[in-house]
Amino acid sequence: MLAARNIPSYPDTARSGPLTSARISLSIALLSAGFAGLSPTTTAAQVAESTPQTAAPSPDAIKQREQELEAARAQQKSAAELQQKLKADIAAIGQDRSKLNAQLIDIAAQVRGIETRIGDAEARLRPLDTREQQIKGSLDSRRAEIVEVLAALQRAGRRAPPALLVRPEDALQSLRTAMLLGSVVPELRARAEKLASDLSELIALRKTIASERDHLATDRDKLKEDQTRLAALVDERQRKQSATEKDMEAEGARAVTLSRQVDSLQGLISKMEQDLKSAAKAAATASLQGAPATPNGKPNLGGLKDPARLSPAIAFASAKGLFALPVNGVKIREFGGSDGAGGVEKGISLATRPGSQVTTPCDGWVVYAGPFRSYGQLLILNAGGGYHVLIAGMERISVNIGQFVLTGEPVATMGTKSQVASILATNASQPVLYIEFRKDGTPIDPGPWWAANEGEKVRG
Repeated sequence: MLAARNIPSYPDTARSGPLTSARISLSIALLSAGFAGLSPTTTAAQVAESTPQTAAPSPDAIKQREQELEAARAQQKSAAELQQKLKADIAAIGQDRSKLNAQLIDIAAQVRGIETRIGDAEARLRPLDTREQQIKGSLDSRRAEIVEVLAALQRAGRRAPPALLVRPEDALQSLRTAMLLGSVVPELRARAEKLASDLSELIALRKTIASERDHLATDRDKLKEDQTRLAALVDERQRKQSATEKDMEAEGARAVTLSRQVDSLQGLISKMEQDLKSAAKAAATASLQGAPATPNGKPNLGGLKDPARLSPAIAFASAKGLFALPVNGVKIREFGGSDGAGGVEKGISLATRPGSQVTTPCDGWVVYAGPFRSYGQLLILNAGGGYHVLIAGMERISVNIGQFVLTGEPVATMGTKSQVASILATNASQPVLYIEFRKDGTPIDPGPWWAANEGEKVRG
């Protein structure tokens, strides 16, 4: 090797013979383990696992189990405390519908916000993880070069390199020392600089990845807590709704029976609003309410601040550019595009995360909530003024027919896969939400109603 020719041999190094080679081999093996993200403890554990054990558990193993048990107890205690707090909060709300609605909308918005942050963090982590793998692969493919540089360092220093080069930081320190030989061995310096650069980037990447993963874990814990709270509030809302509408369960069963008698979405809407008592009442109320006043030709956004309202705060027709999408996701199908079966799309489709929260884009009365044909779970809102909003593809719907829901209120939850047959045909791996707007029974382009950015969206 070139480095070996340019650096003089020292008597003590030459005498070491096989011992020196063994030290270098050990250093390189441990260095490689460092590149792979392993530690001496991990390596030892893997060796131990492959060796039959007959002795009693070590004190360290017993201590680890005790720590795991203590963590489980702490988690159980935390969950119990959260449940008690939720019960106290719900008791404090009492029969105040406006307080319950306000809490539902606020918590649903928090859940949607955390879902967005988690998605953004995962998007940032993907290129970081890819780059880390690229650097580790590059270093792994240059093992011979690393051996040569470290061997030159050993000879120049008259002593073996550190015995435990198990981390990139250790290798980086040794390579910086090697760079001091640049005046004697220019080629060794250039090669050491390249290795040092790669190791520095690897160290920085690992720190960034660790930080991102810590934030991600915190957000996931907060999401789980907020979802628990939201579920308790939704249950309370539906309990109160059930107490008001005694025949709600029977109405739901009748709605599913009626849905089997029609083939089209428009037929379903007509059937519900004509034949089902609660849906007919909702449709009649929507017709009687009329469109809210629009002072100066602009919608009165202040009406959205009243969580006790029982009719739309904003006329659907005048709310263009104000609605938030019902779920966090990526648009995969547009209105008017090909539906893959020779027809055109009558709505839009969003690929979402499993378990995502679905909220209402507008105020409206529920005229159908349940399974329908190839749409999976379907929710239909009468938004007044001849407008209907159809949302399909959820796993679970948490509102009932005849119920009035507010903008931003949680109404459903996504599952783990697509429920819509037309999307299933494309082998979509994610759950997909389908949204359709209709005016007087005819599908219309929902595009003009969506807000262009976060600051323009209406909030309940």
